[in-house]
Amino acid sequence: MHVHHNMQAETNTHDPSLLHPLFSNPDGDIILGSKDGDVLFRTHTFILKTTSGWFRTLFSLPQKCSSAVPDVIYMDESAAILENLLCMACGLPIMPPTSYDAVDPLLFAAEKYDMPGPLSIIRMLLMTPALLDEPLRLYAVACRFGWEAEARYASTQTLSLDLHSEPHRASLQSLSTPALLDLFQLHRDRREALRTRLDDPPFVGGGTAVCVACGYHIDYHTWRELKYKIILEMDVRPLGDTVVNSGLLEWPEARACWSATVRSGNQRRDHVILTDDFA
Repeated sequence: MHVHHNMQAETNTHDPSLLHPLFSNPDGDIILGSKDGDVLFRTHTFILKTTSGWFRTLFSLPQKCSSAVPDVIYMDESAAILENLLCMACGLPIMPPTSYDAVDPLLFAAEKYDMPGPLSIIRMLLMTPALLDEPLRLYAVACRFGWEAEARYASTQTLSLDLHSEPHRASLQSLSTPALLDLFQLHRDRREALRTRLDDPPFVGGGTAVCVACGYHIDYHTWRELKYKIILEMDVRPLGDTVVNSGLLEWPEARACWSATVRSGNQRRDHVILTDDFA
């Protein structure tokens, strides 16, 4: 395996005051430095070799003679990223990330250094409340790493989103083609399943009928307009909650539909088919 990394090693030189308090044990035989050189992390090659395939390969290469003071290896990552990765690898407490802006570089580093332990911890953190408010980003991460349970959950949470709206364009562009197609298929299938159901009994697809109560012809135009409104709403929000929670009570199309009654005497009112089997 070929290893390539933009890092520098300064032999036998480091400022002890820059050592991170959790990684300052003098027993450590390796020091990692943040990319800006503002924080140093003294740890053990055994831990790095055990938890990282990248470091395991690196330390299998011929090494120069050891000295009393370990080299400082400056990495590409910031101090915050190195701290979280090393804490995860060493079983130390971490500060859970609260945004994907913090998660993404962690995932990138854990993947780059082949660290399955930190990756598994980040996978669990993704399902915490602070990170569940962005289902498209969760879906993108889960699909990228093949985390099927998280991807299924995230896809169902996207049903409250209009995937065609501009704010979601960047997130959708980050998806692979199969993941993107699967997501659009989920949204379309939900809309089409409802459309099909609304054309099945006891709902009416069209045509004419005679009211058994008064003998007049039934006019279905109010129902057809309401059905069209429902399908349009499912395009915008496939979850369907805006249909059953407020739409069927407040939409003009719904009010017109529910106001139709049987004709009696000189009163002439259009009929519609009403049913409680709607949701």
